[in-house]
Amino acid sequence: MNLNFNPFGENEEFSQSNGVVHHEIDLSQSISLPARKPFIEANTMEVKLQHLSNDCIIPVFAKDNERTISHQEFIDSSLDACLSVIPGINIELPEIRVSHQIKGRTPDAIHKPASQLLDNEKTIYYERMAFIARIPEITEKIGGNTVSLAIGGVRSYNLENLYQKKSMEKFKFFIGFQNLVCCNLCVSTDGYQEQMKASSLEQLSGYIMSVIQNYKVDKHILQMKELSEYSLTEQQFAQLVGRCRLYQHLSKDAKKSIPELHFTDGQINLVAKDFYQDESFSRDDRGDINLWNVYNLFTQANKSSYIDTFLDRSLNALEFTTGIQNALKNEENGYEWFLS
Repeated sequence: MNLNFNPFGENEEFSQSNGVVHHEIDLSQSISLPARKPFIEANTMEVKLQHLSNDCIIPVFAKDNERTISHQEFIDSSLDACLSVIPGINIELPEIRVSHQIKGRTPDAIHKPASQLLDNEKTIYYERMAFIARIPEITEKIGGNTVSLAIGGVRSYNLENLYQKKSMEKFKFFIGFQNLVCCNLCVSTDGYQEQMKASSLEQLSGYIMSVIQNYKVDKHILQMKELSEYSLTEQQFAQLVGRCRLYQHLSKDAKKSIPELHFTDGQINLVAKDFYQDESFSRDDRGDINLWNVYNLFTQANKSSYIDTFLDRSLNALEFTTGIQNALKNEENGYEWFLS
């Protein structure tokens, strides 16, 4: 990828190793590659877009019976917005993960025992949904790993007050990269909108397009590449892990002078375990580990997050690791506490 220009600027073309790509595509014909590791695990399961469209009801706001924006409409709007901003690209079929299934039944089955319900008498929807869709033509090598451009988002109905009248609905959206070695997501500040509030699909699409247009892909890539230039010794890594565990138990006043760390004790334990055991990102023969690998240990541990905290922790992983990088440069930014 040519990093000397903004590939998302108006009237610009993508510059890639195999030449400029000009493929107007139909989403129904999107590329679908062989199955990979899931981008999030926790208590989620994978579903197809057709399942959301054909088998799931759409929740409404109780007081006025106005419908919500459905999960599938959010996904479709994201893909359409991406194609509008970056025309001529191919987008893989989205990988969709859901959790917290909400079950119901049709009125004619109100008196039936649950064990006797027929499929057409059951209703379901999923309280939480996350998706990603890769853009396979846009890739880069970082730390020996291939990363692919991707878009994605999160929708959690539990953040809406469905017992009231229709109000602004909340969505999370990102454009960033996915490490194809482990399927970890790489999310940056300018490629992530933590809370989009929209009352219509048109409004939602406008916000998504704005995030894509403002994303500085070259800056994000260089930020990640620089991580591989800095390393921690085993002793420094042990200090880092210990401080991360202590952080959870600090008082509110003590935390005010220290940058936020959103990872749990269980996830920090996974980071420590994978320092020795991960096939791709463990320490080297000398016992050292570069910060690109540290970053991937955190994004790997993040796969155990619930859907509604997943993208926030993805961003926090990059902020935390680049903060440690700056602390190694002897910059006083608060992150030196984790190495002291």
